Formats: sequence, structure tokens, C-alpha cells
Amino acid sequence: MPVKTAKKAAAKKTAARRVATKAARPGKAVTGSPAPLSASERITQMIASLGDWRGERLAGIRKLIHEADPEVVEDWKWMGTPVWSHNGMYVLANPLKAKVKITFFHGARLPDPKKIFNAGLDGGKWRAIDLREGDKLDTTAFKALLRAAVDYNTTHSVPKSKGSRA
Repeated sequence: MPVKTAKKAAAKKTAARRVATKAARPGKAVTGSPAPLSASERITQMIASLGDWRGERLAGIRKLIHEADPEVVEDWKWMGTPVWSHNGMYVLANPLKAKVKITFFHGARLPDPKKIFNAGLDGGKWRAIDLREGDKLDTTAFKALLRAAVDYNTTHSVPKSKGSRA
């Protein structure tokens, strides 16, 4: 086999491997492959892939968010973080090794009469709830925080001008 032909064959194999690797990555579009996953599909996929108490907890948190805010928009940010928005981002949830962390973007500005925030209490903006396996979540207080976060975003959102980019 001539040298030029061997080089072309090697280049084709390398290119084929790159395409196969990209196609194997969840949510990545490759020519001829299905469309990328939506944020909601990615969140569902993440929950299913956890296969332990963290997945169950994240599914429960997601359900409570949708109950408290039927107009919520799900998003997928920062290479793998479920985020929920309503007139701007207001809460995210991360399954970590030993806990599920629920972070409120404007948590320091939200009323927390039941004191369910237990992390980030010294910060000037964010507040979080760290839930470990077996921890109980006061769902009534959690939904009240979610509604307060939506109210905060609604009253503090800056309307976009016609010339601004989204």
C-alpha cells in the first residue's frame, strides 16, 4: 500500500473515532445523530443515573419546585447543574458525594422563618440547604422559600430593552 493511501486510511480511522466519541457523549449533537437533549431530559437522565438516595431526593426536590412554581423553566448550566428559573434563575440543586445541595441565588434576601437554610449563612447573596441521606426536609417551609424566590425575581427583574441581547 502506498504511503499516501496508508496516511489517508489512518486519518479516516481517527476521524471516525472522534465522531463515535462525540456521539457517545449525552446531549451532544453530531451530524446525523438525534437532536441534543433538552434541559428537562438531561435532569431526568441525571436523576436516573444516580440510582441511589440522591436521585430520589433530587426527584422529590424537582417535584416540589414544580408544585410551588407551575411556570418554572428548567435549565442545564455549568456542564451538569440543574437550574430552575422564573424571571431569572432562583434555585439550583447538585447531587454531591454525601449530600444534595440546594442553593438559592438570592437566599440572603429571602425570609426563612423556619430556619431551613443550613449552609452559606455568612454569604451576602446565596444561601443553601444541605441534605444528607435520611435528613428530613420541611416541605411547607421549602415551598414558601421557593415562592419567595420567585416573588423576589419578579419584583427585582430588570426588563430587557428592545436592543438588548438575551
